[in-house]
Amino acid sequence: MSAVVESAGARSRTALVRRARRINRVLGQTYPDARCELDFTTPWELLIATVLSAQTTDKRVNAVTPALFARYPGPAELAAANREDVEQIIAPTGFFRAKTEAIRKLAAAVLDRYGGQVPSRLDDLVTLPGVGRKTANVVLGDAFGVPGITVDTHVGRLARRFGWTAELDPVKVEHEIGSLFPRRDWPLLNHRLIWHGRRCCHARRPACGACPLARLCPSYGEGPTSPAEAAKLLRTEGRA
Repeated sequence: MSAVVESAGARSRTALVRRARRINRVLGQTYPDARCELDFTTPWELLIATVLSAQTTDKRVNAVTPALFARYPGPAELAAANREDVEQIIAPTGFFRAKTEAIRKLAAAVLDRYGGQVPSRLDDLVTLPGVGRKTANVVLGDAFGVPGITVDTHVGRLARRFGWTAELDPVKVEHEIGSLFPRRDWPLLNHRLIWHGRRCCHARRPACGACPLARLCPSYGEGPTSPAEAAKLLRTEGRA
C-alpha cells in the first residue's frame, strides 16, 4: 500500500513540476523583456534603490535616485550626508525620515565592515542594517548574477495561486519555488512572476479572463473571467 501511495505522490510531483515549468515558458513568451525595474549601474545603487522601494513604486524610486547618487555617489558620501538634504531628495518615496535613517546606517555599515564595497554573499548582505533576505536576493541576482528567488508580495501570491506552495513564510516559499526549477532559471522566473503580478495577477482582482495562464492556473476564477471586464484590469507597466 505504501508503494502505491509513494508512486501516486511521485506522479503528482512530476505533474506539478511540468505545469510549473510550462507556466514559466508562457510567462517568458508574454514578458520577453522582464527585468529588474529599478534603475541602477552598480551593486551599491541597486542596494539603496531596493531599500527605498519599500511601500512605494519603482517609478518613484527611479525618479529620485539620479539626484541622490549624483550628490552622494557612494557609501562614504551618504554616511556623512546631511540628514535634511537626503530627506528632501527622497521625500517622494514616502516614509522619507525612516528611509533616510536606514540608508545612512546602511552606508556606514558597508563602509566600516566591507571597505565601501557591497558584499556579494547572502550571509554577509543580511547582516547589514535594513537588509533582509529579499533585498539581498535582489542585489545578488541583478547586480552580481547570483541566482536567487526574491519572494516579495507578488511572487508569494502567485506561487500560492499556482499551487506551488501553501506556505506564507517567505524563506519556505523561496525554497519550494526553487525546488521546481533549475537554478539557472531562477533569475528570469523571478522577474516574470513580478511582472505578471504587477500587470495581470493583482492581489484583489486578478484579470483572470485576460490571463495567458488561464488554462494552467488552478486559481482561475478568483477574478473576473469575462475577457472584456478582465482586460480593463490589465496594466501596461508595473505600478507597485
